[in-house]
Amino acid sequence: MNFREFEKRIVKVRKMELPGEAVQFKMAPEERLKELKETARLKNTAKKAGVMSLFYPTETLETRLILILRKTYKGVHSAQVGFPGGKLEAIDNSLQDAALRETEEEVGVSRNTISVLKELTEIYIPPSNFFVQPFLGITTEPPKFVAEEKEVEALIEVTLHDFMNDENIITQTLSTSYATSINVPAFNLNGYIVWGATAMMLNEVREMLKKAL
Repeated sequence: MNFREFEKRIVKVRKMELPGEAVQFKMAPEERLKELKETARLKNTAKKAGVMSLFYPTETLETRLILILRKTYKGVHSAQVGFPGGKLEAIDNSLQDAALRETEEEVGVSRNTISVLKELTEIYIPPSNFFVQPFLGITTEPPKFVAEEKEVEALIEVTLHDFMNDENIITQTLSTSYATSINVPAFNLNGYIVWGATAMMLNEVREMLKKAL
């Protein structure tokens, strides 16, 4: 879809009710996620982060979504695909500020050029003990991406067509932090397997776009 048309239609999401956890859980690799989320709230030990689902135009006005492949490191999210974003820091006034700041740091898109359209459904990530708040945003000019060398292995520019294509929702056998060789729902985007929390958040975005576009 031409980005200028996408830009006109996507603003509908501002008035939409969130699809919520019911849609997220369709891409959940673990049935106990809801139980673990409530446990985390009771313990009050979870950290907080903000991430950005950012759509943008190319020079030819093709609509795309930016994802990142994280560097390999000693951690539960090593070498995984995710949204730009990160941990809430003392300098942030809100989780939205954290998402905007981290997006600028990780992929080089100025926070001043991003229009945040919607706060999406919060998700709890058990392995890292994080509550993550996703946001849906757009930037109206083609970005000049600059990957943060220490954290980002690759930038993944996904076309709107591929993101919305039902054929790119698959089942993949993976070994996770909590189980070995389990079948999980996932997205196959640009040859990358996107699963877990990122897939769950993407599914909510996708559901809203189905109605808006």
